[in-house]
Amino acid sequence: MRPFMINTLMAILIVQSARISAQTTEQNKLPEVWSLEQCIAYAKQQNIQINTLRLTAKSTEQDLLLSKAAKLPNLLGNASQTFTNAKNADVVVGGFQTQASFAGNYALNSSVVLYNGGYLNNDIKQKELLIKSAQFNAEAAENDVTVLITQSYLTILLAQENSIYLSEILETSKAQLKLGELKYSAGSIAKKDFVLLKAQAATDNYNLIASQNTERQNVLTLKQLLQLPSGYDLTIQKPETLEAAFPVLNLEDVQKIALEQRPEIKSSQLEKEAADLELRKAKAGFLPTLGASGTLASGYSDNQNTPYPAQIDNNFYQRVGLSLTIPVFNNRIAKTGVEKSKIAIDQSKLDLTNTETILSQKVEQAYINVLNAQSQFTAAEEQLDANTENYRIANEQLRLGGISTVDYLLEKNLYIQAFQNFIQSKYNAVVSLKIYDFYKGDPIKL
Repeated sequence: MRPFMINTLMAILIVQSARISAQTTEQNKLPEVWSLEQCIAYAKQQNIQINTLRLTAKSTEQDLLLSKAAKLPNLLGNASQTFTNAKNADVVVGGFQTQASFAGNYALNSSVVLYNGGYLNNDIKQKELLIKSAQFNAEAAENDVTVLITQSYLTILLAQENSIYLSEILETSKAQLKLGELKYSAGSIAKKDFVLLKAQAATDNYNLIASQNTERQNVLTLKQLLQLPSGYDLTIQKPETLEAAFPVLNLEDVQKIALEQRPEIKSSQLEKEAADLELRKAKAGFLPTLGASGTLASGYSDNQNTPYPAQIDNNFYQRVGLSLTIPVFNNRIAKTGVEKSKIAIDQSKLDLTNTETILSQKVEQAYINVLNAQSQFTAAEEQLDANTENYRIANEQLRLGGISTVDYLLEKNLYIQAFQNFIQSKYNAVVSLKIYDFYKGDPIKL
C-alpha cells in the first residue's frame, strides 16, 4: 500500500509541475510592461466574445459555400444486393417448389436546378451580406472592449498617481508628527495639538492604503478584461505626459462620421439588405421550378442463364429528363413566407433606426462628457493652485508657531481634496476625450 501511495503522489507532482511549467511558458510570452496599445491589441485577439463572433462569421462562410454548391449538379451512387427465397408453382409436376435467387442493382443519379425563381442567386447574395454583417459585429465588439480597456487602464494610472501623492503627504505628516512630538516634550504645544497631528498621520496612512487597494482592484479588473492568468503580475506603462485639454470637434460632424463609419451601423444596414433578399427568396415560392436529372443504371439476377458481365451490359440503361414543378396551392406556405419577410423588413428598418439613435445619443453623451470634464479640469487646476499656496504658507506658519494645529490641518485637508479633485478631473478629461475621438475613427493611444 505504501509504494502505491508514493507512486500516486509522484504522479500528482509530475502533473502539477507540467501544468506550472506550461503556465510559466505562456506567461513568458507576455510583455513585462503593458502599454495601452498592447492591452487593446491583446484583447482583440484573446477576448472570448470577440472570438465567438468571429466563429459566427466563419460559420456563415460555410453557409455561403453551401448556397453556392446548391447551383451545381449533384451525383449520387447507389447499389443494392438482394436475396429472395420464395415458393413458385411447378407446372410440370404440380405443387410448389422453393427457389432462392440473388439480384443486384447499381445506379448513378444526378440532378440540377435550372430555374427556381432566383431563389439560389438571392440566397448566395444574402449569405454574402450576412458574412459582412457578422464581421462588422466582431468589429463592434472590438470597439466596446477597446473603450472598457481604455477606461480601466487610465483608472489604474489615476490610482497610481493618487497613491504617489498620498505617500508624499504621509511622509510630510510623519515629519510633522515627529516635530510635534519634540515640541510637545518641550512643552511648546498642547497635548491636544499633538494628538491632532497623530490622528492626521493615521488618516493619511489610511488614505494611502485605501488608494493602493483601489489600484490593486483596478489592476484585477484590467486582467479580467484581458483574460490573463490569475497569478500573472500585470504592470502597465505610465506615459510621460497626459494632455487633458484638446480642441473638441463639432458634435454634428462627429455624429455624421460615426453614422457613416461605425461597424454597428454598417451591420444593421447589411441586415436590412439581407431582409430584402429574404423577401425575394420567399416570392420565389410562387414561381415554377425547372430541374434536370440523369441516371446511369444496370443490374443482374442469378435466376437467368446469361453470365454476369453480359447481364450488366444488357441491362445498362441511360435516362435524361426535365421536371417542371408549378405551385398551384401549397397550403399558404409561400404566402406566409412573403408576409413574414415583409414584417422582417419593417423590423430591420426599426433596428437600423434604433442603432442610429443609440449611436447618436452615445456620441452626444461623449461630447457632453468632454465639455464637462474639461471645464472641471480647468476649475480644479485653479483650485489646486490656490490651495497649494495656502498649504505652503500654512506649513511655514506651523513651523514658526504662527498658526494653530486645527487651522493648519484645515488648510492641509483642503489642499488634499483640491489635489485629488485635480487628478480625478485630469483623468476624466483624458478618458472622455479619447472616447469622443474614438467615435470619429481615431485610434486610442496615449
